[in-house]
Amino acid sequence: MENIRDGGIDELTAICNGCCSCATCHVYIDEAFLDRLPEMSRDETDLLDSSIHRRKSSRLSCQVILNESFSGMRVAVSPED
Repeated sequence: MENIRDGGIDELTAICNGCCSCATCHVYIDEAFLDRLPEMSRDETDLLDSSIHRRKSSRLSCQVILNESFSGMRVAVSPED
């Protein structure tokens, strides 16, 4: 989430500032990288379930901790609900 914001992407509102309580940082992860992500927490799953825009590649960007294995990964910001 912070990397997206630091990159100047204004479409990501992230109202809760990374507390996993609002789903306003919903993104679509490049499917080639999905298997590198940790399993979703129950809170993240519940928040994403409330979105009409949820896809297989949906994640809350505040829950994705980046490291070198994500080099080249692309994400798209989900439309707002």
